[in-house]
Amino acid sequence: MKVGFDSKMYMQKQTEHILERINRFDKLYLEFGGKLFDDLHAARVLPGFDKAAKIKLLQKLRDKAELIICINANAIERNKIRADYGITYGSEVERMIDNISAMGIYINCVVITMFTDQQGALAYKQKLENRGIKVYIHRPTKGYPHEIDTIVSDEGYGANPYIETTRPLVVLTAPGPGSGKLATCLSQLYHENKRGVQAGYAKFETFPIWNLPLNHPVNVAYEAATADLKDVNKVDNFHLDAYGEITVNYNRDIEVFPVVRSILAKITGKECIYKSPTDMGVNMAGYCIIDDEACREASEKEIIRRYFKAQCDLKSGVCKKDTVERLEFLMSRLGITQSERKVIECAREKSRQNDDCGAVALELQDGRIVTGKNTQRMSASAACVFNAVKMLAGIKDSQKLISPYVIGPIIDMKTKILKEHDKTLTLEEALLALSICAASDATAATAMEQLTQLDGCDAHSTHMLFKADENPFRKLGVRLSCDPEFLGDTLFNE
Repeated sequence: MKVGFDSKMYMQKQTEHILERINRFDKLYLEFGGKLFDDLHAARVLPGFDKAAKIKLLQKLRDKAELIICINANAIERNKIRADYGITYGSEVERMIDNISAMGIYINCVVITMFTDQQGALAYKQKLENRGIKVYIHRPTKGYPHEIDTIVSDEGYGANPYIETTRPLVVLTAPGPGSGKLATCLSQLYHENKRGVQAGYAKFETFPIWNLPLNHPVNVAYEAATADLKDVNKVDNFHLDAYGEITVNYNRDIEVFPVVRSILAKITGKECIYKSPTDMGVNMAGYCIIDDEACREASEKEIIRRYFKAQCDLKSGVCKKDTVERLEFLMSRLGITQSERKVIECAREKSRQNDDCGAVALELQDGRIVTGKNTQRMSASAACVFNAVKMLAGIKDSQKLISPYVIGPIIDMKTKILKEHDKTLTLEEALLALSICAASDATAATAMEQLTQLDGCDAHSTHMLFKADENPFRKLGVRLSCDPEFLGDTLFNE
């Protein structure tokens, strides 16, 4: 697959830039936008981007850094889901704590923001504290966003408890957008200033990439990723006025900049050092693109995947029509169609050839396409993956990878003990069966070794998948899209 991004160069440039920003202050509060772990969006639109780049960067700076994790109380109350992993924001915070701590990076605390006595948030606070994690509560800031004198006072930011930090770099991260990182940073700056500490603020947001054109597919893909939030990329007019240079930022940062600038000036008692939202950023990703065409192509495919995801969410009742329309507009703006992803028509053709039974197509990294259809024995997802590993391993198509002595007990377990009606092996079940066979069958072992080569491959299903088929694709790193069609009439399936 084409590589369009130099991750090693990125790590070097990003580290140098953050260290330079730290040196301007006694203490720097750095807001990390996007995903700290598993930045899958960046890896998809910037082929070659290390999805763990941010956490590796923090590892390099761990002697200087400590973390604060923010989560919105409303997200806890509503059990908001992180779409790429299908887990709640609360569960994602717990996952982050486990993974970050295991890497030797110091986590100071968790801050529950926008707290208005939500019972779910109180229960979550107790749960974390029972595990020895410090938790702070921040209520909505009085007077925000227009009453600057109230905001920067003991009634505003001063009403929040002060979080004692000891290192020169304090990184604020979150399980997703709208978690209150900026407000927590500014609250801390207020408290630090009262204590005589010259603290500064900066933002590390990968997208949009400020030094790429407004309509570059990489930046448009960011708009696609936040279509439900109605984020829009714009030219940073503050930067243009100050420096005569065209840069790109997104609407919320541009809209809130005058307020943030006024708050920073009020807190420090002197003119804000930043003349634009772009000035606040420390992102160097735009300098590390080594193949612009590869990144354009990858981004266009990502926009199409986002479009199909929104269509499926609309069909399932968890998305609004205007989100789908927004994505249709973005595709039209770039002049891209579904045909950009060859797997879509291949999957549909396979299904048509087999009485619309449902099918999945997957494009291997060398461009070959394999398909699979639903049968009485295997789901289309399982059949497609098994056909893919056979092709990669040079195993004959007629060769069975799972022994009937293994399949039989699994089906008996499903139907006779677990009382399931469907005898079909899902992808999850088929992979477990393959791993069992691999212990004694060299062919199955060889096939299983090929699974890692599916990471980064494109796939499409002619129907929406159940979790037992969808989740393994995600874990394998397969970039899946689905037609917004139900496979059957069953309303409930786990």
